Amino acid sequence: MPKAAPPVPRAPRPIGPYSVAAEAAGLVFISGQLGIDPASGQRVEGGAVAEAERLLENLGLILGDLGLEFADVVKTTLFLADIADFGAVNAVYSRYFSAPAPARSTIQVGALPGGYRVEMEAVAAR
Repeated sequence: MPKAAPPVPRAPRPIGPYSVAAEAAGLVFISGQLGIDPASGQRVEGGAVAEAERLLENLGLILGDLGLEFADVVKTTLFLADIADFGAVNAVYSRYFSAPAPARSTIQVGALPGGYRVEMEAVAAR
């Protein structure tokens, strides 16, 4: 049975009724992250690239709070409001994940909450 993960004090507050992370059977499931400045709670300016950089920084903070690192991530799902941002977001993504990179799915969605352009969820293994 899943249980709420330990506190993640450096993460942006969720924008809905969900946990930032939950853990079960040695896996940590991290909810979709957006390009939110954790200090202000506001979206970063600069489009998909700036949002991708911020959401990956946020993911790093969450992983750190949970005693994990990027190398522990085994699966990500990337949601793009516009698939045309795929290459630019990949360039940012590749700075955070080195080989062997986690398994990943990328999906163009009709829209993301709050007009965001990029969202990503992750699964890490302890």
